[in-house]
Amino acid sequence: MRTMDLIGTAVSNTFRSKTRLLLTILAIFVGAFTLTLTNGLGTGINAYIDDTVNGVGAADTLTVTKTSDATGFGSGESGPLEYNPDAVASAGPPGSTVTALLPADLESLAGIEGVVDVQATKSLSVDFVQAGAGTRFAVGAGSLVEGQTVQLQAGSDPDDASGELQVLLPTSYVEPLGFADADSAVGQTVTIGSTDALRGTHETQAVVVGVAEESIASPTGAALVPNDALTDQLYATQNIGIPADQVERYAQATVWFSLDASSGDIDLLKQRLSDAGYTGSTVADQLGTIKTVIDGIVLVLNAFAVIALLAASFGIVNTLLMSVQERTREIGLMKAMGMGSGRVFTLFSIEAAFIGLLGSAIGAVVAVVAGTVISASLATTLLADLPGLTLIAFDPVSIGVVILVVMVIAFLAGTLPAARAARADPVESLRYE
Repeated sequence: MRTMDLIGTAVSNTFRSKTRLLLTILAIFVGAFTLTLTNGLGTGINAYIDDTVNGVGAADTLTVTKTSDATGFGSGESGPLEYNPDAVASAGPPGSTVTALLPADLESLAGIEGVVDVQATKSLSVDFVQAGAGTRFAVGAGSLVEGQTVQLQAGSDPDDASGELQVLLPTSYVEPLGFADADSAVGQTVTIGSTDALRGTHETQAVVVGVAEESIASPTGAALVPNDALTDQLYATQNIGIPADQVERYAQATVWFSLDASSGDIDLLKQRLSDAGYTGSTVADQLGTIKTVIDGIVLVLNAFAVIALLAASFGIVNTLLMSVQERTREIGLMKAMGMGSGRVFTLFSIEAAFIGLLGSAIGAVVAVVAGTVISASLATTLLADLPGLTLIAFDPVSIGVVILVVMVIAFLAGTLPAARAARADPVESLRYE
């Protein structure tokens, strides 16, 4: 019997007992459905993190701070800590501080082996934003470093090479400022208000070059994102009245390393920074815990799906054993006509794999449909505040792997009845009643 004839015979034999086949496929369906859905959940969330990772920081950068011994007002055990005049407020928990980075620190960082470039992060303090003579709205200001991006609803990123004062507007400010939509806001001029150290109010005009989506991974949240020219303008304005030697004090700096650097090279760079009295963290460090938790949850859910598939494998064994018993005379006839034991084994193995294919394919298709509907529904309701997030996303390769894994499990489950059929004695089988 040729291979194609063998496959055709195996497929047709599978449908001999439709009720038994249906029950076996349903058992496989549950495992394949769960496995596909949980993999889609992991794919969707991790894709969202990967898509927004450049909004947290560029892939070739370290965020560097010089940690202060004084954090807040002291601990319950140590009591009040000594005042540190070089400490500045950080973005951590309330009361947390870091030792200010000074120009000398920036020079020191630039001289560390493995450091390509250093840029101080300028913290901006903005009071309000206003369009024309409209209402003034309280707002904050963030910043981007080279290589960082945000998700745009309209327009483009601020051009740091331009001398024009440019700003990226958060999407939640578009309508309140009086713009019809994001596209109509692009190209308009807004007024940004700030206060200097002497409590003087200053107004700076800037051009809106883009409208940014707001997400959990956004570096600025609902805040303005200025280009370098506007950043320098606002920074100089807010420092009016501060002694010149106190202006260049920064909470953190961004250090660039080579894109070709391996994980080992980055670890060495972190160690050199630590030896010099600094702490550096990459984007992976900041998001690693989140991805580990997500992957752990998906792994646990997949474990339940595998258990369901293992339970289904017993159904496959039972189905094929019954089939072998019912077709004992047929097996004897095939062997008497010259079909070898290997061919008989292959015939029943193909039947097992085909049952796995049917169950897994149906389970995967239903999971894709259900996951797409659920994801679309959540995107407009519970997850409406997370633009760009597709909670359950499906990768064709992953779906193919799931189907292949289920077929392998089904094939392995079918080896016992297939081996029993292959060992059947043709004479005894033909006498079987």
